[in-house]
Amino acid sequence: MESKLRIGTGYDAHPLVKKRKLFIGGVEIPFDKGLDGWSDADVLTHAVIDALLGAAALGDIGGHFPPGEPRYKNISSLTLLKEVGEKLTAGGWRIVNIDATVIAEEPRLAEYIEGMRQNLSRTLGIEVDRVSVKASTANGLGLVGKGEGMAAIAVALIEGRE
Repeated sequence: MESKLRIGTGYDAHPLVKKRKLFIGGVEIPFDKGLDGWSDADVLTHAVIDALLGAAALGDIGGHFPPGEPRYKNISSLTLLKEVGEKLTAGGWRIVNIDATVIAEEPRLAEYIEGMRQNLSRTLGIEVDRVSVKASTANGLGLVGKGEGMAAIAVALIEGRE
């Protein structure tokens, strides 16, 4: 049998608000604001979910975990990621690698990157060297650049058997 490779991309953005904890890649980061959303609003994990779903042609995060659905209120996005990983495995897919970037003016994320990689890899049951997480800024441009929100982009490569 010939192997088949597929690439998927993911993007997510959420506004920052007061009185909410900040989770990125499943890591709670001390900050005076958190991301607003129905779940924990973890932009990194949401972008990774969409990249994986896209690679497998399974739709998007909103189709699988609709906002407004009570069981997803404040849920950890790692729980959603685990379910997506299980769907891929059940469909005969294997994650080759994930590459993601979080875009935020503050807080600085460098010291939390390794924890994010560990959380994503552990949740998906893959080696940590298959998960890359980077951080960047928007250099003052747009809502993210003004510190009013955060965004993330991700690319996932998956492999299946025909």
